[in-house]
Amino acid sequence: MRLIGTISPDRPLLVLAVREEAAHLDDRLPVLLTGIGKINAAAGLATVLASGPKPSEIVNLGTAGALKSGWEGTHQVARVLQHDIDTPVLKALTGRVYGAPITVGDGEGPVLATGDLFVSDPGARDRLALAADLVDMEGYAVATVAERAGVPVRLVKHVSDEAGADADRTWRESVDGCAKTLAVWVADHLH
Repeated sequence: MRLIGTISPDRPLLVLAVREEAAHLDDRLPVLLTGIGKINAAAGLATVLASGPKPSEIVNLGTAGALKSGWEGTHQVARVLQHDIDTPVLKALTGRVYGAPITVGDGEGPVLATGDLFVSDPGARDRLALAADLVDMEGYAVATVAERAGVPVRLVKHVSDEAGADADRTWRESVDGCAKTLAVWVADHLH
């Protein structure tokens, strides 16, 4: 985890997984680099929110894999779900729901599936595509921590690849271009 800049209640905090995704951001807004995955994202953001002032909002920027053909560009997520938790079994065991989907923003836009699995298997992609449009590894954790801390949250994802057999190679090749696009989104949408 690495916090760059100072958090204040009058500006948003940008939360990204890795420096490659943040490579073209300027120093105008604070940036938290959490590391990859739900645990790193949750622990990093919770630590920062517990140790100082809360930002005006949290904006989770990052790359995402497309679960359906034709998805490209930058998207503000409407709903995020956790795809690697067995919610029905846990409910049967405990009577409580763990990992319920979270609506973010105005509820219009794509559904993001988050899990600690880099989706590179076409079968896994096809299963996830039944419930979501995009896949990442941090969004659900960021949304959960923000919701519990009472801080508004936006999840903004740029499609880096079609989740599937070549996703790892494609992500490495496209991450810098994605980072440039995300930096433009920040300049256009966060003042």
